[in-house]
Amino acid sequence: MCRNIRTLYNFDPPATPEEIREASLQFVRKTSGFTRPSRTNEAAFSRAVDTVAEAIRNLM
Repeated sequence: MCRNIRTLYNFDPPATPEEIREASLQFVRKTSGFTRPSRTNEAAFSRAVDTVAEAIRNLM
């Protein structure tokens, strides 16, 4: 994956919502191969980021 993905769990201070969102965005960018989605795929890309962010929040 990517060298600069940092662990968000069990840190003091805890990960902020912005850090979780950024990590989710980075994950979706890496796995999809797109740094910026086309207009056609923008909604699906955004949903994917939201879904990953929710999964991270549930995990933590």
